[in-house]
Amino acid sequence: MNVVFLGGGRITSAMLAGLRLAKTKHRLVVHDRNPAKLRGLKKTYAIAVEPDLKKAVRQADLLLIAVRPDSVKELLRAIGPVNRPLLAVSLAAGVPLRVLRRMAGPPVRWVRAMPSPVCRSRRGLTALTFPRTSSRTRSRNSQWQEDRKLVRDFFASLGQVLVIPESQFDAFTVTYSCSHGYHALAALAECAQEAGLDRKTALLAGAHALADGIIAWREGSDSLESLLEEAATPAGIAAAAASTMDAAGYRRAVRKGVAAGLRRARANARL
Repeated sequence: MNVVFLGGGRITSAMLAGLRLAKTKHRLVVHDRNPAKLRGLKKTYAIAVEPDLKKAVRQADLLLIAVRPDSVKELLRAIGPVNRPLLAVSLAAGVPLRVLRRMAGPPVRWVRAMPSPVCRSRRGLTALTFPRTSSRTRSRNSQWQEDRKLVRDFFASLGQVLVIPESQFDAFTVTYSCSHGYHALAALAECAQEAGLDRKTALLAGAHALADGIIAWREGSDSLESLLEEAATPAGIAAAAASTMDAAGYRRAVRKGVAAGLRRARANARL
């Protein structure tokens, strides 16, 4: 299968790294307007590159739209009419299926995906959303079933896959970003350095607090509530730190951040 990426930016690079780690059998092709970027991707990941947009699209069995949300309309206009059936997956945050279909409708079959940059290590998490169809249509439409399997299998090579309603897509996009972990690690390590730790030890301690604890929750059977109770002994150091952070507005700050992300995602739908 020819998998064609339109856009050679960060998420394309992360996906290519994960696909190479997975020893994919697919032929991977990247189009980008920047020749230097194409040369770098070709050298790093041993993939094919195609500087001509329309030639790239003509090669695609699976087309991945991997550009910024505000560039989607320009890109699809540049592609022009598509005169053959084509399965296309948009990675553009906030741009809904109805907008994609309006810009490039039949014979393009649209899916949305939100993969994480962590997919470069094959520990990613990807949300997928497919067009809504009736149960009668699904049972009679083998193409619909083939599309779902193909897209799910492709992203499963990069990590865990969830299929969610499009109405939940913006909330997922805001919540799942690995930037939350990196942001928290940077803040926690900085405060630990101020408390007297050297940077290396501060980062190691902070990474254990965030990553190893959460991995233990994911891979175990204990509830989050029970693990919190185990880790934060009443009147202990951890409990004092957590309660003081909450009193200082920790949850309020997270809530405001999520709300700001949702506003940005909804603004993308109007671009």
